[in-house]
Amino acid sequence: MTAPQVMAPLAGGLRQTGRMFALGATVLGMMWRRPFQFREFVEQFWFIAGVTILPTALVSIPFGAVISLQVGSLTQQLGAQSFTGGASVLAVIQQASPMIVALLISGVAGSAICADIGSRTIREELDAMQVLGVSPVQRLVVPRVLACVLVAFLLNGLVSVVGVAGGYFFNVLMQGGTPGAYLASFSALAQLPDLYISEFKAILFGFIAGVVAAYRGLNPRGGPKGVGDVVNQAVVITFLLLFTVNLVITGIYLQIVPPKGG
Repeated sequence: MTAPQVMAPLAGGLRQTGRMFALGATVLGMMWRRPFQFREFVEQFWFIAGVTILPTALVSIPFGAVISLQVGSLTQQLGAQSFTGGASVLAVIQQASPMIVALLISGVAGSAICADIGSRTIREELDAMQVLGVSPVQRLVVPRVLACVLVAFLLNGLVSVVGVAGGYFFNVLMQGGTPGAYLASFSALAQLPDLYISEFKAILFGFIAGVVAAYRGLNPRGGPKGVGDVVNQAVVITFLLLFTVNLVITGIYLQIVPPKGG
C-alpha cells in the first residue's frame, strides 16, 4: 500500500473527530441562545428517563454486589476486612456509577436519538428546516443533549444509592460483615470530592453520548440501511470515548485530590 492509501483512513477519521468536536462546541454555544425549545427538552427528558430508569436500577444491584463480593474477598485475604465498606463504596461511586449511567444512556437513549435524527435527515426534514431559517442543531440537537445530561446527572445518584445498598446487603449477609464496620470504613475513607467527581463524570458522559448520537444521526449514508449503520457506530464510538475520557479524568483526579487522611 502506498503512503496516500495508508493516510486516507487516518485523515478521514481526524476530519470526523474534528466535526464531532465542532458540533459539541456548537451545542454549548446554542444552549444559551433564544428561543430555547423547552417543550422538546421536556419530552426528550421524560422519554430518556422512562427508558433508562428501570434498566439502570436493575443493572446497578448486581454491579454493586459483584464489586462488594470481590473487594470483600480480597480484603479477607489481606486481613483488612474493616475496610471492605469504604473500598466498595468508593469503587461504586467513583467508577461504576457514572460508567453504568453513561453506557445505558448511550446504548438505550443514544441509539434512539441517533435513529430519530437519522431518519429525519434521510427524509430531508433537516434540509427543509434550514430553508425555513430554522437551525436543526438548536431545534433538535440541543434539547436532546441537555436531556441526556440531566438524566445522567439524576440517574448517577440513583445508581450510587442502589449500588451501595446492594453492596452493603451482600457484604453483611453473604460475607459475614458487620454493619458498623461497613459504615465506619466508608466514613473513614470517603470524602465529598468523590461525589463531586462522580456527578461531573455523569454530566460529561451524558453530554458526550448525546453529541455523538446526534452527530452520527446528522450524517447517515445509504438511505434507511445507513441509519441502522450509524446507530451501531454511535454506540461503539461513545463506548470508546467514555472509557478513554474516564481514564483521563480519573488520573487527573487522583493526582489533584489527595486521599482522605493522606
